[in-house]
Amino acid sequence: MKRSIEIITAGCPICEPVVEQVRQQACPSCEVTVLDLRQPDAARRARELGVSSLPSVAIDGLLAGCCHSRGVDFDTLRAAGLGQPGAES
Repeated sequence: MKRSIEIITAGCPICEPVVEQVRQQACPSCEVTVLDLRQPDAARRARELGVSSLPSVAIDGLLAGCCHSRGVDFDTLRAAGLGQPGAES
């Protein structure tokens, strides 16, 4: 099963380094999607996830713990599954 990684951004230069770093650390079977909040569907998804700061990252449909208030922390993202294949179904 593919691991789903969603990166929520404002489509700005400040978010771009996080996008690139997440892409680099994602496993080959990870499906990485960038959600630009300037797009209505992305804004709707961000609300569903409970995003309150940018950039934020959700792994397998759950907002990473670091993204609730502190900002992106790659140790927390790795603990949530970044860089690891998803569980077999």
